[in-house]
Amino acid sequence: MSKQPLFKNLLRSLMASSIMLSSLIYPEIFSKPAFAVTNRFCQLPSEAVQKKEQLLQSSLQNNPQATQEYQSLIQEHRRIVTQCRQTAWPQEQAIWLRLYPCDASPGAIDHVLDRIVNLGYNRVNLEVFYNGQVLLPPADNPTPWVSTLNSPGMDNIDLLKQTIEKGHERGLKIYAWMFTMNFGYRYAERKDRQEALARNGTGENSLTFVRDHPQAFIDPYNRQAQQDYYHLLQTILRRKPDGVLFDYIRYPRGAGNQSLVSKVRDLWIYSPASLQALYNRATNQKAKALIDIYVRNGKITPGDLAQVDQLYPNEGEPNWQGRRMPNAQTKTSARDRFLRLQADLWFFSVAHAAQGVIDFLSFAASPVQQQQLAAGAVFFPDANRLVGNSGFDSRLQAWDKFPQDLEWHPMAYSVCDGTHCIIDEISQVLQAASEKTKVIPALAGVWGDEFREHPRLEVQMDALRKSLPELKSVSHFAYSWQEPEIDRQRKFCKVQ
Repeated sequence: MSKQPLFKNLLRSLMASSIMLSSLIYPEIFSKPAFAVTNRFCQLPSEAVQKKEQLLQSSLQNNPQATQEYQSLIQEHRRIVTQCRQTAWPQEQAIWLRLYPCDASPGAIDHVLDRIVNLGYNRVNLEVFYNGQVLLPPADNPTPWVSTLNSPGMDNIDLLKQTIEKGHERGLKIYAWMFTMNFGYRYAERKDRQEALARNGTGENSLTFVRDHPQAFIDPYNRQAQQDYYHLLQTILRRKPDGVLFDYIRYPRGAGNQSLVSKVRDLWIYSPASLQALYNRATNQKAKALIDIYVRNGKITPGDLAQVDQLYPNEGEPNWQGRRMPNAQTKTSARDRFLRLQADLWFFSVAHAAQGVIDFLSFAASPVQQQQLAAGAVFFPDANRLVGNSGFDSRLQAWDKFPQDLEWHPMAYSVCDGTHCIIDEISQVLQAASEKTKVIPALAGVWGDEFREHPRLEVQMDALRKSLPELKSVSHFAYSWQEPEIDRQRKFCKVQ
C-alpha cells in the first residue's frame, strides 16, 4: 500500500485545521506568510516599512515593476491595518496633519501617508484652513484667504484633493480640519472686513489683544464673516472629505489677568453686529435702554434704573431673552432690585457672547451634515471655566452646550505627574455628552518617548484603555511631533 495518499490526507487535515506545528517539521513545504505582523498598536514592522519606502523611491525613477509592487504593497498594508483595527483598541485611531508647499513634489504625499499607515492610523485630520491660508489651488480659490501653495507654477495643484484620493487608496479616512472663528492676520488687514472683527469694550480687536501670537477672531454674529466662511466651506466640501472638524470655536485667550473676563468691557461683543443682536434680545423698552447703558458705561447705577422707570412707566420689569423674572408677589427693596439687575445684565452679556460661538458652530456644521458627512467640534475642556464667583475663562468656549449630534474632540493636553489629569478631562466630557455623541479625545505626545512633558503615547493609550474602554476612537496631536526633523525639512525646503 502506497504511503503517498496517507501523507496527502495528513497534509489536507493539517491545513484544514490550521495546525501550524507541521511548518516546524516540514518548513520547506510551507511558505512564509505574505503579510507583515503588526504590534498591539497596529504598527507595521520596520522591514515592511523599509521595503515600501524603497519601492516608492524606485517607482519615482520610472521603474514599472517597482511601481506595480509598490501599489500592491499599499493595498496589502491597507488590509493589514484595517484588519488589525477591527480587533484592536481603539477601532479608529487618527492623527492631526498639516501639509506644506513642498508636499506637492512627486512622492511627498505618498511618503507622508505611508508613514501614517505604518504607525497604525486609519484616519487623518488634515488641516485645510489655518493662519489665514487655505489648502486650495490658487486657480480655484474663491475665498478672501491666500492659498498654501502660492509659488509660481503651483496654480493648479490641488493638494487637498490629492491627499483625499491617496488617503482613500490606503484605507485612510480624511477629515478636513479647519480654524473657525480665527480668520487670520491677512483677513484682519482688509479694509472691507473691519466690521467683521470681534471687538471688546475698548474698541480693541484680537490682533493687539494677543500680542505674542497675533490672531484675528471674528464677530460670530457678523453676516459678512458668515458668508466668507460658508463659501470657504463649500469649496472644501467639493473635494469630498470624509468629514469636517471645526477648531478655534471660541474667543481669544489673553495672557495673565487677560485670560479671564470679569466685566462687560472684557467681552468681545462690541462690534456692530454683536451689539445689535444683543439689543434685539430685549423684550421691552426698559430692557433695551438698560442694556445700552450697561454696555456703554460698563455698569448701571440706581439713578439709571430710576430714569428708565420714568421713561417707560407703563412697562413692568426690564426683560430680555432668558431672564428669570422675579416673583411679582415678592417685595424687594430698591437696592436689592438694582443689585439683581446689575448681576443679571452681566450674566446675560456673557451668555450672549457664548451663544454667538455656539451659533457659529451650528451654522458651520449645517452644510456638512446636509451632505450626510460627519462634523466635529474641537475644544479645550477647561475653556469654559467659572473663575471666582462671576468671572469666566476669556475663551468662553461653552462646549457642554455644543450640538450633541456632532463629534466632540476634547484636547486632553494637560500635564501632570502621570496620566490622571488626562483621564479626568476626558471623563468630564463623557459625563456631559449624550449617548449619541461620539467623543474622540485628542492626546498630545509621540510614540516611544516623552515630548514637551507629555507622557509617551503608549502610556497615555494604556491608561485610557484601562479607565475608559468604552471609547471607540482616539486621535494624536500631531504628525509633526512624531518626526520633527522631517517636518522641519518639509516646512522649510526650497520649492522646486
